[in-house]
Amino acid sequence: MSTTSWFVMAVVLTTPIGCSSNPNVRVRRLENGRLQVDGPLAGPFKTTEELALAGCELMTGQGGASSGPLGSEYCALNYYAPGEDAFYLSYLSDFKERQDSREAKTCSMPQVLNDPARRNALITGGDHTHPHNARFSPGDLSGKWSPTRLVAEGTGRVFHRELFVFNRRGSAPCTVYSFNYATRVVSALRSGQWIQIGQVYDDNGNIRMLEGMGWDLQ
Repeated sequence: MSTTSWFVMAVVLTTPIGCSSNPNVRVRRLENGRLQVDGPLAGPFKTTEELALAGCELMTGQGGASSGPLGSEYCALNYYAPGEDAFYLSYLSDFKERQDSREAKTCSMPQVLNDPARRNALITGGDHTHPHNARFSPGDLSGKWSPTRLVAEGTGRVFHRELFVFNRRGSAPCTVYSFNYATRVVSALRSGQWIQIGQVYDDNGNIRMLEGMGWDLQ
């Protein structure tokens, strides 16, 4: 997954949509080079736990998303609507900045949100699927997102921006992990709750697992 600095506020712009036979893929490249994605595909959700679980089910169900080394990645945005006190999942991006290999899969994270009904939405996170590996890659964990925190107008509620990775192996349940850009903590979604499992300790994406924790512990 490619990373960059992302916009905070929802933006409404109109340009031709990217070509895809998948109706859940609604992404376009704007004249300034940024990727814009429509929303919402799913929601509202009251918590990020609910959003992540539903997002994993939906995104790993896309064509190729759970096909192992021959699969492909999808990206999406999570965002918060202050007036509704609710989270939403955007439509998907299947754009790539480079060609996939058997070992490495990528998707380009959208940077701009088009949700005309929620013009003041805050982009609080990003999602991507891993077709071949449940864990974050070092590239995921070395990424930057500035600013790492944002505040909802009116309520003063503070959000930490996060990156989610989704994986499904056959008929097994979805695996969901979160990387908090502000605290550099990695968490796993287990039994509907975020459980901290590790701490990223350098800019190369190296992680120190907490005692008794691991990637595949369920």
